[in-house]
Amino acid sequence: MTAQRRIWLVADDYGISPAVNAAIRDLAARGRLSGTSVIMPAPSLDRGQAEALAALNAAAPRIAIGLHTTLTAPFRPLAPEFAPTRDGAFPPLATLMARAFLGRLDRASIAAEIAAQFAAFAAAFGRPPDFVDGHQHVQLLPVVRDALLAAVRAAAPRAWVRQCGSLRSSLSDPKGLLLNGLSRRFRARADALGIRTNPAFAGTYTFDPRAQIAALFPRFLDGLPDGSVVMCHPGEVDDELRRLDPLTDLRAREYAYLAGDGFAALLRSQAVALA
Repeated sequence: MTAQRRIWLVADDYGISPAVNAAIRDLAARGRLSGTSVIMPAPSLDRGQAEALAALNAAAPRIAIGLHTTLTAPFRPLAPEFAPTRDGAFPPLATLMARAFLGRLDRASIAAEIAAQFAAFAAAFGRPPDFVDGHQHVQLLPVVRDALLAAVRAAAPRAWVRQCGSLRSSLSDPKGLLLNGLSRRFRARADALGIRTNPAFAGTYTFDPRAQIAALFPRFLDGLPDGSVVMCHPGEVDDELRRLDPLTDLRAREYAYLAGDGFAALLRSQAVALA
């Protein structure tokens, strides 16, 4: 069947641990990903890990490489003036969100940190990112969204940015409802600046350990228009991942599914090609 839709399948969190990095590179080499976004403040994003990812595109473009803008714990700021911190790390997501919605984020501090992450990306990869998104969707938050879009316009004018508005929302998916609401303002700001965004988004779920990965991905792809983004979190599990993030075994299950025959069959059955 001839593919009628091209979908961006983007693996978040490159850099979070060596095992996750290796799994993402493996999927890219198999042609099972469109892109991956990189956590620049991650301890495991050393020069070797960045070079190994960039090397996938040495002979021909194989994977888009984006910036996974990170402003939450347990990661630590790159800009020395960033505030507030807790024990030297970014605040937890709940704290960052509360300060954003209450108008208590310092604009200059946020802008400086985002600029530092863009600069770190350019130093690691020798060029601007192909796209920009946010760890834990921080790019959608008040104050953060304006600083991020300004940085894209200045440092990566050809990049597109991820908005997280989906085609379908449900009371059973409160996270999706919140992302939909935040994305409306984000899209409007991006459009006003002439910055491209994806037409639709999928990939959220509750990260319940009982989640059936093979049942989720058909729902993610169903009805998505051409150029949409599906977020994923594939990886293998190592001690560094366990230290930094509670999402562990589900990453391994996503990796196994995306590498397997079932995912390839799903793409064929839905007439989807990866962008």
